[in-house]
Amino acid sequence: MENNGIEVVRIGLGYAVIKYNEEQLSVDNISLLLENTGFSLTKSPNEIITDKIKKAIIDLVFHMNNMNSIVQKSEYLVEILDMNYAKISRIFKKETSMTLEKYIILVKTERIKDMLENDEYSLSEIAYMMDYSSVQYLSTQFKKVTGVTVSDYKTSDTVKRIPLDKLLE
Repeated sequence: MENNGIEVVRIGLGYAVIKYNEEQLSVDNISLLLENTGFSLTKSPNEIITDKIKKAIIDLVFHMNNMNSIVQKSEYLVEILDMNYAKISRIFKKETSMTLEKYIILVKTERIKDMLENDEYSLSEIAYMMDYSSVQYLSTQFKKVTGVTVSDYKTSDTVKRIPLDKLLE
């Protein structure tokens, strides 16, 4: 960024505050520069909210092990975003063409893959931590999402994880 005349004032997960000369660079130039490095420019308020939703879901799934029930997931999102769940869900669907619940399932599946690859937990422990009522339910949903069984995933060299930023593609 600095090599292109952009000063990074502050940076955090999901955002950056920058200064640049508007006569030398356009928003399109900055967007292209970001895309070339694997990032994207957020433009609309709904895109900002959607990014916050994604970050909150990833935090929930990857950093707060036992996620508990959907009621608590929705309460967490309501608290983080300071808006009602119906609006959160509606904005997410409009911006991504995917339901929030489906996105949560995709993120959970990637977390499960991570735990399977690290071989730290039994499938029962993973089911509990990911808030599945049973190993069978986890296994069924895992196969539905990935196309392979949990045991096939563990032994396969060809089935890989999907980067979280590519889940909506």
